[in-house]
Amino acid sequence: MDVLDEYSGHTDPGGPALRRALGPLTVNKVSVGPMDNNAYLLVCTATREALLIDAANEPERIADLVGSADDRPELRHLVTTHRHKDHWEALGAVAGMFQTRQIAHPEDAGELPIPMDELVGQGDVVEFGEIQLEVIHLRGHTPGSIALLYRGPDRPHLFTGDSLFPGGHGRTQTVADHVQLMDDLESRVFAELPDDTWFYPGHGDDSTLGEQRPHLAEWRERGW
Repeated sequence: MDVLDEYSGHTDPGGPALRRALGPLTVNKVSVGPMDNNAYLLVCTATREALLIDAANEPERIADLVGSADDRPELRHLVTTHRHKDHWEALGAVAGMFQTRQIAHPEDAGELPIPMDELVGQGDVVEFGEIQLEVIHLRGHTPGSIALLYRGPDRPHLFTGDSLFPGGHGRTQTVADHVQLMDDLESRVFAELPDDTWFYPGHGDDSTLGEQRPHLAEWRERGW
């Protein structure tokens, strides 16, 4: 697989992956499957231990991203951000190939195709190598949707699954779910993190909280 080191935040289905060096952490982003799902391979620079966020589809492409050279990272952890099938269709295959430790929120874990090894919730920390990712529970898209926060040396980096996109939050089924998700986004994300926080969604392009913050009121008003 081709990997571009000029990180733009935009990937195309079947196209090259993107690599972003953040000092202690390297972020690799690739689009997989017919729904343009993003999978993120995070690699601890010091130890070469790796964590994958959302084994969404195309396990062979994900394996190709990990690589086969002697210096390839060691993929040990696999986080699923939420229960929707398009985010876990390659979960069993990738877990089998790499013997990963599976991680999800307990309210969505029962809907996933294989058992989880670790259940995490609001305020928990996922560790791999020398890297720590803080868990943020964002209720509404699904009951157990989570985001993962890396407090990098340059700025915070937030992996949001389908709970936050450029232009709004992910689909909700009811008005109550919409209100809950907006409440969680405002109190747990926008109120806690600065405008330069870079976020990486489950589909499509990246953005920053500063770019999206002016639109919070209109998102809440539109009701979905």
